[in-house]
Amino acid sequence: MDSFLNQEVLYRASVPFFVVLILAELVYSNLKGVRLYTLRDSLTSAFFALCNISLDMLMKVFSFAVLTWCYQYQLITIAPVWLYWVALLLLQDLAYWTQHTVDHRVRLGWAVHITHHNSEHYNLTTGFRSSVLQPLYRYVYFMPLALLGFQPLHIMFMYAATQIYGNLVHTQTIDKMGFLEKFMVTPSHHRVHHASNTPYLDKNMGMLFIWWDKMFGTFEYEGRDPEPTRFGLVSPIASSNPVRMMSSEFAAIWHDASQANLTMGQRLRYVFGAPGWSHDGHKQTSAQMQAQWRAQHPL
Repeated sequence: MDSFLNQEVLYRASVPFFVVLILAELVYSNLKGVRLYTLRDSLTSAFFALCNISLDMLMKVFSFAVLTWCYQYQLITIAPVWLYWVALLLLQDLAYWTQHTVDHRVRLGWAVHITHHNSEHYNLTTGFRSSVLQPLYRYVYFMPLALLGFQPLHIMFMYAATQIYGNLVHTQTIDKMGFLEKFMVTPSHHRVHHASNTPYLDKNMGMLFIWWDKMFGTFEYEGRDPEPTRFGLVSPIASSNPVRMMSSEFAAIWHDASQANLTMGQRLRYVFGAPGWSHDGHKQTSAQMQAQWRAQHPL
């Protein structure tokens, strides 16, 4: 059975499916006159995806070896088989939620993840606008799963399967999805995640299930802000060069952390603190911005 649980095979099998969907969304958006796509933006997303895939392939052996090392110390054996796979689905999704949340709340992680958010367009190609350097550390969040007794091959396959679903919710062509809104991540939920409106910042981190966000206080519904949804970054990157897009936040971290007359603690907070933190208060974190917004927009 494990010969079928191959991450690369799953990705390759999904390519024709996504090509058809992207073409259909492109035609639909042009017929509706909403222009969801631009050539430059789509090519940039493709460039980031290729960079991410290349790095992922280079890291595959190392990350698999780390998970295999953890697996030899497995703490429990989960049976029957159906319970094993249900547990893996739930715990892998929780691991992803944790990683995603850290990437939004730790500036160094945000410097990696920012490539997934720096487009002002929102369409199916946005799902492939990868966090390029994420393969360097993503496996760390899956190590507890291997220690619990989940096989590395199964962990990586489950991540690939849920990631395919996660790509599908990057669309503006689907509205609310009824009862699925209660427990699944839907296009409506994920549009919130990609919006730069203040109440939507750092919300709806889940890949498959939205209940993690509802459980841990990171959920927001589409429509909370009466203003139209704006996609992209709060402070857009002043360049369309993909390499500069990838490096811009790293350069900003270096600039901030290397200022004169800072304590070591302040320098470290510029690297590992929340994005937007500043030692003199001239910038704001998303939490500070949202506190002000809530004061001005009481429920």
